[in-house]
Formats: sequence, structure tokens, C-alpha cells
Amino acid sequence: MTAPPAAISPTGLLNLDPTVVATARRLAARAAEPVVAMARAHTTVAVERATLRLAGITGADSTHRAGDVPWVNRVVDTVREHCGLEHGAVLPVFHALREHNLGTLTELAEATAAGQVRYTVPDGRDRDRAAKAGRTAVARGLRTVDRNRAQRDRLVGRLGDPKQRPWIYLIVATGDIDEDVVQAANAARAGADIIAVIRSTGQSLLDYVPEGATHHGFAGTYATQENFRIMRAALDEVSKEVGRYVRLTNYASGLCMPEIAVLAGLQRLDMMLNDSMYGILFRDINPVRTFVDQRFSRQVHARAGIIINTGEDNYLTTADAVDAAHTVTVSQLLNEHFAHEAGLPDHLLGLGHAFEINPTIPDSFRLELAHALLARELFPDAPLKWMPPTKHMTGDVFNGYLLDGFFNLAGVLTGQSILLVGMMTEAVVTPFLSDRDLALANVRYVLGAAGALAEDFRPAPDGLIVTRAKQVLGEAVDLLERIVDDGLLNAIADGTFGLMKRPADRGKGVDGVVEKADGYCNPASELLESGQSEEGATA
Repeated sequence: MTAPPAAISPTGLLNLDPTVVATARRLAARAAEPVVAMARAHTTVAVERATLRLAGITGADSTHRAGDVPWVNRVVDTVREHCGLEHGAVLPVFHALREHNLGTLTELAEATAAGQVRYTVPDGRDRDRAAKAGRTAVARGLRTVDRNRAQRDRLVGRLGDPKQRPWIYLIVATGDIDEDVVQAANAARAGADIIAVIRSTGQSLLDYVPEGATHHGFAGTYATQENFRIMRAALDEVSKEVGRYVRLTNYASGLCMPEIAVLAGLQRLDMMLNDSMYGILFRDINPVRTFVDQRFSRQVHARAGIIINTGEDNYLTTADAVDAAHTVTVSQLLNEHFAHEAGLPDHLLGLGHAFEINPTIPDSFRLELAHALLARELFPDAPLKWMPPTKHMTGDVFNGYLLDGFFNLAGVLTGQSILLVGMMTEAVVTPFLSDRDLALANVRYVLGAAGALAEDFRPAPDGLIVTRAKQVLGEAVDLLERIVDDGLLNAIADGTFGLMKRPADRGKGVDGVVEKADGYCNPASELLESGQSEEGATA
């Protein structure tokens, strides 16, 4: 998977103390260790559904009076009702498939809805047969993910990557997948390298993934497997037209994080929003549920070669961007460790940060440069995603356009990898196509006029930029020490990140968390951990 290097990677400009940097990473690992252990010891309804999606279950029950219910939800909910999920869904599902002499998981789902199946956890030879059948089915799904990764590499090799850096990331958000396709194609023609399809408002709180193409989202379009397929096919066509591979982004977050990660792998998405704490802080999703789901989803992303984008920029929309700058650095270090533990290498680790300092503060631009340069130097091999101003966009479109220009300039000066295009109408309306065109013109001007300015950028060794960056790193180390002592879950409960207090025993989706029993079986987790797609074969 090709990842976007910085245009000119500034290294050593801050003269960071390597001992302090090493201490920060060591503390982040210690803070994350109990959470990783907790994630390994639990499963969730979403992890079990994602596993069955890899095994091939698709479709929905359209006869339900409350609306379509995905077959995978019907099956997992019934398994849990009959025999629990402590041993995973695969054993009872594939035992029932054989016991009832059914040919497909869809037939099993239909029989389940009709009340014709009683799920049990098999033992002895029946257990071995169910585990083997489940592993074969899941491996088949992972081979599809592997083929999509290879297809991406072939297309990048044939069509090429964008010549300029950073990559230009643009959002579409109409609510109608067909209209999204029109906007995405036009954005790519105007210079966008990455198209992000914003999800419909509230989808992260749905404990199911809708089926089919959708045309009625709110401030965004529903993330569904069919919508993924439609947009990927459209961007493949426009990629041939513009002569470069145009990447597609969506959101693997919320209550269906693992499932959406699987669907992204099955439909060759290239990037996914996937943060370890965003759902906890900003959607009030249970912390345990989130950490279990994000570990599995990141294992899927690693297998699929999907670049993740983390959500540190969101902290600065609720907390002060100067006072809370060190919490962004702490979150980046934690996200890095969680990603590495799940198998994601640095070149797939799109850590987030943002241009959110109040522009009326003296030296605000210099402070932004300090924060951006600190992220770049701490994570030199990661494709950092740099977010535009939103908090201090007032509705004055002229001032907003100027702020976005400064944001673009900071991006090229500090070697950012992925530049999310800021919109001058951010605080007024959902941007029109004309607004996007003007925003892209702003980016093109800055890249053309100052794209190589980083060659000449050397902050004074004792100046504000260097001093501020070292101060933020020092404050991050201090906070990590406190988190190690108190525990990460307690730190989240106390409102350490984004001023949001989220206790570990509360939040949406808490009832979907299950502690694994001895003998828990999940071939997806086993194959993802081992890097295999089938017995004896590595991906």
C-alpha cells in the first residue's frame, strides 16, 4: 500500500530530546497495556457480526414490521439468546448449518427468523467440524480482502499516485449516493486525491448496518456495502480519466465499527476514519465496547492495507487548542501503540491533528506551526492528516477563506501528508460545489506558490516555535505518567480528553460487550493475528 510521504519531510528542526521521546512512547505503551488485555479478553456483538460477514452472510429480512433487519443481526441476536456469545458465534452457527443440512448462511438466517433453529455450543467432534467449517468460510472472505489489496496496488502502479504532496482530501455529504458520485467525480477532476463520503448523522449510533444503496441520509450518506461498491466503481472510472488513483474514505467508527471495516475491505476502500477514543468521547459509546471493536477493526484495516485516520482534531473543538495541545499528543501516542499492537504499520497510520487555535491570539500561526511540526517529527513515517479550522469559523466567508489559506500554508511548511480541504462556508451551510471549487483553488495556489518553502523553513533554536513544541511534549509526558498511575479508563472517565467524562461502565452499546469463555472460537481473529488466509498459507 502506497502511503503519502511529506512533500519535504522536516526532521530535526525542533531538536527534540530523544530520551524524552522514548519516555513518551514507553509511557503510552504502559498506559495502553491494560486496555489491550481487556480487549483481548472480550468480544462484542459487532465483532461477531463482522466475523459472520467475512464468512459470507449478506442481505436483510425485509418482512420485519419495524423495517429491514440485516440477517447477520438476526442470527447473532438469536445465538446470544439461545446459548450466549461467550464462545463466539461461529461454533453455534456452523454447527446449526450442518445440523439442519442448510447450504448457505442466508438459508440459516431465514430459518432462524422462522423460528426453526435452536442454537447450541457444540463439543467434541461436532465442535471440531464447526470450527473447521467456520475457518474455511472466513478464510474465503479474507482472500477477497487480499485480492482487493492486490488490485489497489496494481491500479496505483498503472495509474500512478498524485505528483504533489500533501494529498488533497475533500468531503462529499449530500445524503444521496448518486449525487455523491457526481460531486466526487467533479472534485477529483478539480484536483482532489481522496474523496471522503461523510456518513449520515446518527449512523454511528445504529447497532446495525443498513442494506443497499441509500438516497435519504441527513448531512451525509449511509455507509453500506452497496454504497461502498457504487462509489469505488465511480472513482475507478474517474481515476482512469484523470490519470491517477483516486482514493475513497469512509467511517469505521460507532457501534458497527468492525462490520464497516470488513465491508470496506470487501469493497476496496482505501482509508477509514478509525480512532480509539472518538466514539467514546463524542458519541457516548461505552469505552470497553469501543476498545474491543477498534482492535478487531484495525486488524482488518491492516490486512486490507487501509490507511486509518484518527480523530484528535475533535478534541480541539471542545477543549482549548492551546491549553489542551498536549492531550492531542498523548492521544496520538496512544493511537500509535494501539495501531501497532493490532498490526498496522506506520505507513497506514494517519494520525490526526488540527488548525484550531483562536486566530485572535497573538502568534497564533506560530503556535500552529509548533504543534504541526511536533506531530510531524514525532511520527516521521506516518501519513499525518491535517484538519482545517472549524471552531473559529464565524460565517465571515472572506475571513474563513483567509484562515484556510493559512492552514494550507502551515501544511506545506511542516510537511503534512493528507490535507483536508477547508471550506469558507464551514459555519454557514453544507458547502456547495462552487464552495469546493474555491477551496481547491486556494489549495492549488498555496501548493504552487509555496509548496517547496519547507526547504527554507528553519525555526530559531530558542524561538517560540521550538520552545512551544518542547513544552507540549513535556506536558504530554507528565499527563502520560498520571494516566499510567490512574489507568486510561479512569482518565477517560475524568474528562481528560476533550473535556468529555465517560465512565467505563456506562455508554451506548455496553450491553453488547461479552467476556470470552475458555474455548472461545473466532477464526477471523485467529487468521488476522497470524496473517493467514487459510491453513498453512500467509497473506
